[in-house]
Amino acid sequence: MNTIQVLDKTFRPSIPEAEILKKVDAVAQRINHDMADKNPLLLAVLNGSFIFASDLMRRLTIPCEISFVKLASYQGTTSTGTVSEVLGINEDLTGRTIIIVEDIIESGLTMKRMIESLGTRRPASVHICTLLLKPEKLETPLDIEYVAMEIPNDFILGYGLDYNGQGRNLKDIYTLVSE
Repeated sequence: MNTIQVLDKTFRPSIPEAEILKKVDAVAQRINHDMADKNPLLLAVLNGSFIFASDLMRRLTIPCEISFVKLASYQGTTSTGTVSEVLGINEDLTGRTIIIVEDIIESGLTMKRMIESLGTRRPASVHICTLLLKPEKLETPLDIEYVAMEIPNDFILGYGLDYNGQGRNLKDIYTLVSE
């Protein structure tokens, strides 16, 4: 097993880039079908979703737009449980079809906060798309229409996800080795 060191932690390969891209293709095909006449606005949640959002958008064949929002709820390897909006949305969302693009959904608290915030802007509909879902960690009910992969409750990095700002550039996804 080839492990890598990122800061003070050791990680092992978990999901190779080829598998990730197959799952992104499948999600894009579903969105292309479901949103064919909608011109959705993708709201990518920074920083973690930027690679997923980029790969997803390049696979969409329907008219669509993208914007970014930055929310914070992580410190090191654990969620702080509180969400603070760092960078807001400038677009008029009234009557728009919105697809939130997230890298990972764990407790669902970040997503719940974001949906509540979007609801005040009167969009026509709000849909959730995530690269990764940790179903056993979910604390709040969410209608997550587009899930590329379900994973166990491990700490991961790579393909946009980080550990204290490092590892986002890794093309594969790695899992923290138990210490």
